Amino acid sequence: MEGHGLLSMPGVGFFGMLIIGLIAGYIAEKATSSDHGLFTNLLVGIAGSFVGGTLAGLLNIEFYGWLGNLIVASIGAILLIWIWRKVTGSEST
Repeated sequence: MEGHGLLSMPGVGFFGMLIIGLIAGYIAEKATSSDHGLFTNLLVGIAGSFVGGTLAGLLNIEFYGWLGNLIVASIGAILLIWIWRKVTGSEST
C-alpha cells in the first residue's frame, strides 16, 4: 500500500488537492444552500476530503483519481456543513 502524507490525496498532487477542495466546497455550498467565500469553500472541501476519505475507508470503499476524490470530498464537505448546523443550531453557514 502506498503511503500518503497528511496533506495529500491518493492519486492527485498538492495542487490537485487544492482544486478538488475548492470544487468540493463549492458543491457542498450549493447542495446545502449555504453562502461561503472562496477561502471557506477551500477549507470545507479539504476538511471534507479527510472526513469522506475516512468514512470511505471505514466502509471499505475504494476511490482513486480526480473524480473519486471529488465525490468523496464533496460528500464529506456536505456532511461537515450538516453537522456544523446541527451543533450550532444555525440554518446558514
